[in-house]
Amino acid sequence: MKFLNSKIEFPDVKYATREGIVAVGGDLSPERLLLAYKRGIFPWFEDDNAILWWCPDPRFVLFPEELKISKSMKHVLRNCNFTVTINQAFPEVIEACAQIKRNGQTGTWITKNMTEAYIELHRMGFAKSIEVWENEALVGGFYGLDLGNNVFCGESMFSKVSNASKAAFITFVQNTNYKIIDCQIHTHHLESLGGCSISREAYLKYL
Repeated sequence: MKFLNSKIEFPDVKYATREGIVAVGGDLSPERLLLAYKRGIFPWFEDDNAILWWCPDPRFVLFPEELKISKSMKHVLRNCNFTVTINQAFPEVIEACAQIKRNGQTGTWITKNMTEAYIELHRMGFAKSIEVWENEALVGGFYGLDLGNNVFCGESMFSKVSNASKAAFITFVQNTNYKIIDCQIHTHHLESLGGCSISREAYLKYL
């Protein structure tokens, strides 16, 4: 595990710790973030702590052709009043992801600096948001990075009403042509949609 300085670089991910930490420190500049994602690395840390850079093994991903839509979810998609958009409210989506309460978590890893960094990546055309609206209110969505390599790196999602984030994710996957969706780490939510674990080596080949 390497301690980073002002130089924009990362060590080979083969030197990651057992937990998947590749490096500590550095900053959240667009240049460093883009290099990280191109190497299969992402930041994940708590506010006021040093930045931790991760590349876990195994990696949790979703292959679009293996997307699972339950019968109940198909019914929701047919009969709900949701409207799904893309890149219409990026700052609002990332702020909602930061504020949503999650089981087993007392705080958020989406810090103020993290928010500002990804909003800048959105301005540069790399970060995308997917929004779900109900009666003109933002009720769900998620955001992530598109580096132009047929890989979408998902970051976080939120839902203020039942099934909103699922509707966002399903609609996005069905209407895009990515080879793989990087989900980073396992969640039961994404597993129910078809997510699976692959080796770090296998994931890196897609980059």
